[in-house]
Amino acid sequence: MKTVEVVAAIIRRDDRIFSTQRGYGPWKDYWEFPGGKVEAGETSTQALVREIREELDAEIRVDKYLTTIDWDYPDFHLTMHCYICSLLGESLHLNEHEAARWLRSDELQSVNWLPADYQLLPLLISELGHKTPTVCSPNGVGR
Repeated sequence: MKTVEVVAAIIRRDDRIFSTQRGYGPWKDYWEFPGGKVEAGETSTQALVREIREELDAEIRVDKYLTTIDWDYPDFHLTMHCYICSLLGESLHLNEHEAARWLRSDELQSVNWLPADYQLLPLLISELGHKTPTVCSPNGVGR
């Protein structure tokens, strides 16, 4: 089975987490955390900054490594490195997604998540209880 390595930005603003709805492909209309594939020669954090710039026309700060999720989809194995991030500006533009929401911990279960992203919900509910992020090193904590 083919393995796909991706990064996901858990963009946090106060007590809310940014989520996006896919607008294409077999998982169209499912919700996910924005991000994408790691290209050859990139660190996970470099890939994450690039992907968010491409997908959302936004600049982020990668605050800390959260976890890595491994998930078997029908056609491939996904390895998803997840990072807590902050926006460096106010604007976001959906270049690839059909919708987006800022969700509080009690709203996280209100959308239909992709299976791998759904695995993050217990960690995020716990994370939303913490106010101060730990800044990761330039080469990325954990990856």
